[in-house]
Amino acid sequence: MMMHFALRTLFVSYLAPLAAARVFDLSELQWTLRNQNGSIVVPGSLPSQAHLDLFEAGIINEPLLGINEFTERWVINDNWTYTADLTPFTQNYKNDTSRNTLLVFYGIDTIANITFAGHPVAWVNNQFRRYTYDVSDYLSAPVGEDNNLTIALESAWYYGLNVTMRPDAEYFPNTPDVATSDNFEYPNVRMWIRKIDDDFGWDWGPAFVPSGVYKPAYLVTLSESEAQDPTSDAASCPVTSSSVLLDETSLDIYKYGQNPSAAPDQSADWVLNVTFGIRSIKSFEKPTVTLSIPELKLTSEPLDLGSIPVNIDENTYLSVNWSIPDSVPERWYPIDLGAPKLYNLTVTLDPSPGQGDGPSAGSITQTITTGFRTIQLLQTPYSAEEIASRGITPGDQWHFAINGKAFYSKGTNIIPFDPFYSRIKPEAVRWVLESAIKSGQNMLRVWGGGIYQPSDAATDGGLYAFYSLCDELGILAWSELIFSDSLYPINGFLLESIEPEVRQNVRRVNRHPSNVQWAGGNEIEGIVMSANTSLANGTHYLDEFVYLFQDYLHDIVLSETNSVPYTDCSTTHGVLSLDPYVLRFANGTPGYIYGNTERYNYNALEAFDLTTYPVGRFVNEFGFHSMPSFYSWEEVLENPEDYTFNSSVVMSRDHHPPAGNLSWPNPNAPQGQYQMSSAVESWLPTPGTSDSNQTFAQWCWSTQLFQSMNMVAEIAWYRRGAGLGENNLGSLVWQLNDIWQGVSWSAIEYSGRWKVLQYGMTTVYSPVIINPFWFPGNESLTILATSDRWETVGGTAQLTWYDWSGNAINSMTTPFSIPTLNNSLIYEGTGLDTILPFGYDAKDVWLLMNVTATVDDKIATSESYFTPVSLAYSNLVDPQIAVIAGDNYTFTLSAKGGIGAWTWLDHPSGTVGYFVDTTTGLPSNGYYLIPGIDRTVRFVSSTELSTVQSPDPADFVVRSLWNNTHI
Repeated sequence: MMMHFALRTLFVSYLAPLAAARVFDLSELQWTLRNQNGSIVVPGSLPSQAHLDLFEAGIINEPLLGINEFTERWVINDNWTYTADLTPFTQNYKNDTSRNTLLVFYGIDTIANITFAGHPVAWVNNQFRRYTYDVSDYLSAPVGEDNNLTIALESAWYYGLNVTMRPDAEYFPNTPDVATSDNFEYPNVRMWIRKIDDDFGWDWGPAFVPSGVYKPAYLVTLSESEAQDPTSDAASCPVTSSSVLLDETSLDIYKYGQNPSAAPDQSADWVLNVTFGIRSIKSFEKPTVTLSIPELKLTSEPLDLGSIPVNIDENTYLSVNWSIPDSVPERWYPIDLGAPKLYNLTVTLDPSPGQGDGPSAGSITQTITTGFRTIQLLQTPYSAEEIASRGITPGDQWHFAINGKAFYSKGTNIIPFDPFYSRIKPEAVRWVLESAIKSGQNMLRVWGGGIYQPSDAATDGGLYAFYSLCDELGILAWSELIFSDSLYPINGFLLESIEPEVRQNVRRVNRHPSNVQWAGGNEIEGIVMSANTSLANGTHYLDEFVYLFQDYLHDIVLSETNSVPYTDCSTTHGVLSLDPYVLRFANGTPGYIYGNTERYNYNALEAFDLTTYPVGRFVNEFGFHSMPSFYSWEEVLENPEDYTFNSSVVMSRDHHPPAGNLSWPNPNAPQGQYQMSSAVESWLPTPGTSDSNQTFAQWCWSTQLFQSMNMVAEIAWYRRGAGLGENNLGSLVWQLNDIWQGVSWSAIEYSGRWKVLQYGMTTVYSPVIINPFWFPGNESLTILATSDRWETVGGTAQLTWYDWSGNAINSMTTPFSIPTLNNSLIYEGTGLDTILPFGYDAKDVWLLMNVTATVDDKIATSESYFTPVSLAYSNLVDPQIAVIAGDNYTFTLSAKGGIGAWTWLDHPSGTVGYFVDTTTGLPSNGYYLIPGIDRTVRFVSSTELSTVQSPDPADFVVRSLWNNTHI
């Protein structure tokens, strides 16, 4: 599983190659993996995880196949040891007192004893930390004939159970009134282990509880002399000189005087703070740092760093600041609001500057790609003037501002890309992020139950790029500390591990202009508020939460960054005060709006009941689950009888609601399956044809279609709120990506295939949209054009009623002008008889809404649909869709009969890509195809992800709602 990746955003150059330390990549050793009793001994690799090496050796099958999540549980219950003979390193190692060798691990998952040449080095218990150890003495005096490096990994599941039996292990009760910990497959242990939460199961993914050395590791030999062997050319090689290891380099860019409790002065100078975590075997009295930005022709004077002591046991942290006038660099913006402008900052650390013009032979030069921006999270009360003049509902603000300007956050939530980190493909991550941009998103929330996403393939052994891609593409990243859906104990052995974890990751991410905040965790504030009112000792849990999330983590994060804010939780009631930081909890005035919110409602009958949608400042989670496509099921189902909606294998891959224990198959899956099937039956024609595979495919697609219809309706509602009293300025759908082929809330499948929702977001996240708001209670219909632009937008809206045969009944055109982040009323009517075309039944007609506007000097268009009754009861007509394939995978779709409701084109198995409208240039799929108005789309393939590079155009499949009940 060893992979080498091209260095992307961090390039380390050595001015004097022979002055660099010798760096040995531990992936070059011959590794062995064995289980505890020695009955399994197979070749191992690094970076890797036990499941992957067992699969490579033929001991197990692909973990994601079939029911292997269940049949391979024995791997989780065993302890696994990786061992490698150090001879390839020691045979070239010259041992003397002027040398020191450091063992560097960028990521161990999770509970492990490390032994080097027979000597115990360390016991580790945190997946999210980088570990560095001095092993010099062990090299010179191995124990007996032991010349091995050994990483003995303990089952995280059994470790967690053992911890819960400690006398100081706190009990977290789950009662009918409150669950203090959400349990999935492996219960009651997540809060005790600093490991990816969803490794133990989640309602959208499997529970493999993997273990291994999942990121690169190295031996770094420092020497007091400057004559060294050349350094390794590994892409993620540690940054060194002959006698210095730069264990960390943090770059924080902010405005002079900026702090989280006050708005930054946008005209103030920029401050570039560079902080180094240094280990050195020599002392240096007067080291300097020189910073330069070649694109701006700016170079600092040599900046005094402060003396570097001899210290190889822990990092010495030293910093320099450099000021740049505000007007010199261009600002970084998300792609929909400007240009994501990046610069290359050259950082040269000279430990012993000489008398010449250039740096000395022992200097270290790094080039860091970064950008200049300010980001704020506004949480203070709206002023009386704003309430009076803008009609804002009283309460607190809760929205972001980029470079001093409030904007609408449009996006989704990110989960881990694979159950096994070490095999995540960089090209797959890039595809997901580029897909987000293509669908109009400007923000991704990095969910706090997964992994701290890496900067890039090189930095801290990241293996793939995430934040650097966000910087490049122009998409904001909401970051979270890894605490999720559980109360957490205040325990000394946990806190001493959590502090360096948080500091390391905050310092690493600082350089990225895409980062917008650090939230303390996911959905925990609501849990503790319920515990406080429901449990007899509820105040105890509230006090612990305040200590950890209001005080402890807040202080750690803000001691490491001046550029981004901290919030206690992803979903929060906000603050009473920012300085000092005091949470609001339930302390508010009835009728006021505080904090942000989320929505999950699995009663399908309320899916489009607008009165059930929250009225809030910002909605950071909302979603509904759906099936993956038939094509994704083909990747994992092994038998023909599996291809039905409620087959045992399909249901085993529905973890919603979760089992809460190791019961298999999930005894609660029928509830999750019913939520999907009842939604389809309520709002769409119920799939059922004489072809069982077609019926299953239509079921899968119909669950996706309902999911998209539901989410698009919610997004439109929240975007509408930007111009109303709630001043809603954010909607983040749960979720963007998938971790496997199973039932989930995703918009993009595990392979990279777009679901219907992904195309739905390309429409509703357009800059200017038009949408209907129907209230059946009083039979009122409001149609609004909505804009998220900073400037006033003008255009025209067209409303056209059609019957299902495709006949246009009547049409009206209305000009509009939309102020900043606001709406324009297009139509308002009450009473269905008045709203419908005269003489027509609600089952026989539907309304097409189009908008055309000038946005950023370009013509922008968008459309949406209103059906007066559920499509399950509409009198659909056979659309008789014809598809003509043209050159370069273009397809022209024509309705020769009636309306093709939700016409959908599928690309074949083995292909990954999306369809783009050849007229607008925008992604397009899932629309109403009208007779006489053809659509021509082109399939844009991902050559890196597709296993079939030249598919047969005849294998592309068209479907619509008509095919739910007809071949």
